[in-house]
Amino acid sequence: MSSNARSEAAFADLDLPVPLEIRPMRSARRLRLRFDERRGILKLTCPLRTSRHSALAWVVQQRAWIDEQIARAEPGEPLEPGALIPLEGDEVRLVWAPDEPRTPRLAGGELRCGGPQANFPRRIESFLRRRALDLLSRDTAELALAAGVTPRAVAVGDADTRWGSCSSAGRIRYSWRLVLAPPAARRFVVAHEVAHLLELNHGPRFKALERRLFGGDVAAARALLRRLGPRLKRIGRRG
Repeated sequence: MSSNARSEAAFADLDLPVPLEIRPMRSARRLRLRFDERRGILKLTCPLRTSRHSALAWVVQQRAWIDEQIARAEPGEPLEPGALIPLEGDEVRLVWAPDEPRTPRLAGGELRCGGPQANFPRRIESFLRRRALDLLSRDTAELALAAGVTPRAVAVGDADTRWGSCSSAGRIRYSWRLVLAPPAARRFVVAHEVAHLLELNHGPRFKALERRLFGGDVAAARALLRRLGPRLKRIGRRG
């Protein structure tokens, strides 16, 4: 049997409660296992030269941790009429009304939307994504000016693990879910990514620039985002 066939056989014999995704990475220095609550899968990151057999054996040894993570996972919070969601840190209620315009609007602590009710979740998410891009583009322009740099592009997406990323070409991409977070948490991520326009590392100069751009307690903002993050990633998810 070839090494690939042995690996596939070992994979098939795993007794795991959810699917496992293996991600060899050149930058990885050790095995790292994470439960992706949104997709309902385990993600194993490992160095490129790691034996798949040994990596899978290590995963099996983490079964108690895996079971604990799955037990702690909470159900999603769909974007449906009557739901309460955070928006820039404040709770707002989602309201569908047949006499409202199809474009969502904020009014008195409510995010109101009309049109066919079946399209309500899609319209609300589109509104949130547009608002996220507007806010994050504005924040990025402000902090980039303070840093004396110009990003090539700013976009939003829905990455599983990152709140933001900055490429060596100067393109910054954020999670649209930052629009749900308090402004301090959102601007911390912006300061982090703008600092990467000058320093593509996490060394002392990067950290000093990040602190200067953020202008507040970086550790507190990071801790706030870490605490709120699991819920923010459940917003708009069913089940």
